[in-house]
Amino acid sequence: MSVAIRVIPCLDVDAGRVVKGVQFEGLRDAGDPVELAHRYDRAGADELTFLDVTASSGNRATTYDVVRRAAEEVFIPLTVGGGVRSAADVDRLLREGADKASINTAAVDRPEVIDEIVTRFGSQVLTLSLDARRVREGTRTDSGFEVTTHGGRRGTGIDALAWARQAAERGVGEILLNSIDADGTKDGFDLELIAAVRAVVGIPLIASGGAGAPEHFPPAVDAGADAVLAASVFHFGPDNAIARVKAAIRAAGHPVR
Repeated sequence: MSVAIRVIPCLDVDAGRVVKGVQFEGLRDAGDPVELAHRYDRAGADELTFLDVTASSGNRATTYDVVRRAAEEVFIPLTVGGGVRSAADVDRLLREGADKASINTAAVDRPEVIDEIVTRFGSQVLTLSLDARRVREGTRTDSGFEVTTHGGRRGTGIDALAWARQAAERGVGEILLNSIDADGTKDGFDLELIAAVRAVVGIPLIASGGAGAPEHFPPAVDAGADAVLAASVFHFGPDNAIARVKAAIRAAGHPVR
């Protein structure tokens, strides 16, 4: 029996407010994170992802108070990322009510931190947030995709597929794959990127970046995603947006919760 596809709203938070932009630029206010978390829980979201989008670039710790208040309002799994640099950070997030922690920049800088977190807490608590984009002039990778950090603002020259494979081998529980090229465009997921990463890892894959309408979600699942994550389509869409997305996925022949 196939595993049900998860539908996950993403709350990108900056200075205590949910924001959304295009390719992490031109951020606009989308509301209070605690209020949105409560709303999405009631609307049928399977999980929530909370990302402090400027924590790494601003060298600032995750806003634990917002995490704690959001965790008190929801009864579905909550993943928190942004500024997670160590097993100690994960420990505090779990104590504040998070179910999983998402790591990006710190793991790229020091991959051994994955081993440390997984050894202490287990694979099930760790999500690798992989912000990938097509390589730009002057950069080459085997796959044509490179890893970025600091909210997509800094290229690394690291091949995205090689990094996904290494992280999976080190024990991350799942990969949150965000296409920087598609992020916020509302033109649909980057299906080529999803399929490419799916071909090299067997762990759960969450597709992110580019969703603008319910019909954009089934192709991401067809390309290999086990879960689909979005922000704009939920923040600025109709109140029944989650139900509409699940209906579209179900109509395409995929099980949903």
